[in-house]
Amino acid sequence: MLLQNRVTPFGDLVAVAGRGLLMGNRGVLHDDARRIVRPWQVRRWIACRTEFRGRYRMVMRPRRWTELFFLDEATAFAAGHRPCAQCRYADYQRFRALWEACHGAPANADSMDRMLQAERLEGRRKRTYPAPLAALPDGAYIALDGAAWLVWRDELLAWSDGGYTARLRRPRSGTVDVLTPSSIVALLSAGYPVSVHPTAR
Repeated sequence: MLLQNRVTPFGDLVAVAGRGLLMGNRGVLHDDARRIVRPWQVRRWIACRTEFRGRYRMVMRPRRWTELFFLDEATAFAAGHRPCAQCRYADYQRFRALWEACHGAPANADSMDRMLQAERLEGRRKRTYPAPLAALPDGAYIALDGAAWLVWRDELLAWSDGGYTARLRRPRSGTVDVLTPSSIVALLSAGYPVSVHPTAR
């Protein structure tokens, strides 16, 4: 049975086969029958390694946090997640240092999560915003005709649960709807080394 715990760049939880490269959580989202009953519980949305110190978890264990899976880090960022401070300590420290450089204030998990919560949701819906496509850094996601596309070098790559599929040449002009929160786009522009699925290459 496919579980509804794969995350799209829109932040939606879907039941698809692809597991992806990262795991994460938003709190306890499922019931005892492993059905999703809420899209999020806490504002601490994190993206974790799928393996850490040999730990093993039964996926969607009753009354424990819901294991979510992302195609890659760029997808997790688009959905509004940030690196875990424990299992991805080095990535978290890079993220936090760039956050401070870009946003001009000391950063910790709580302050970053408050800002991300405001940027990723509009009520219960995904918050997007317009931006010039030419100004977006590699690793940002945009929405085109209801689908999610990764900005990557000279191309736009279509998201799927198993990897990137269709490719379009990146237009040199125009305004698009951006899925990745603006605070994270700033970090990507400042040089955060976002990881992407091998199919992007």
